[in-house]
Amino acid sequence: MRLAQLGFNPGRIDGIFGPLLEEAIIEFQRNCAISVNGTLTRETLNELNRVSPSASSRNLVTDARDLAGFDAQHNGPIIICGWNPLRDLLTRALEMHYLTLSLDTVSTEQIATIANENRAIVVLSLANLDGADAVHFHYWASYWSHSRRGERLASAIVARLSEAEHPLRVELTGMTLPILRETQMTTLHIEVGTHDEKGLRDLAEAISSVVLEVIHR
Repeated sequence: MRLAQLGFNPGRIDGIFGPLLEEAIIEFQRNCAISVNGTLTRETLNELNRVSPSASSRNLVTDARDLAGFDAQHNGPIIICGWNPLRDLLTRALEMHYLTLSLDTVSTEQIATIANENRAIVVLSLANLDGADAVHFHYWASYWSHSRRGERLASAIVARLSEAEHPLRVELTGMTLPILRETQMTTLHIEVGTHDEKGLRDLAEAISSVVLEVIHR
């Protein structure tokens, strides 16, 4: 968070020491003319404490880059994972326009690896919502940061469903689920609580149409 306040881009602030955080530390060390090794040494931490803003500013470079669209746009496939009757409907609707990978049940780590290595443009993770006639859309959000692109995509889908007066109760929530944290691109986790055939078709149509519109923009 302190690196992001100072303008060094560590990627999502998610508690994971990944390659983007290592690069941010290296750049910080170079700018401060201290030992450059990409690790959080005592010398580096002391320098971070010395130059960090005294106020708890929420102006983070990660949020600014996301808002301005500076981060690299992925141009790989659309990935649909998890198991729900909605998966096949979404796959058929999207594969007519973009390369779409429909993944069988594998671990979150495997899904994230496939998505990141193939530079997927969007990941749609599906799950059943037992005992509720509702659909829940989740995008990445932690205490310190959130995915503005994920929030905008989910909000656009919710708005489309509202316009169509979809019978399911719709909820939109930012969360820190592993699939949202570990993927580098826009990712939505969608929990669906209906198996009504017409309702699923209408839901797939709304999701796929908004996803395509956002990708084209």
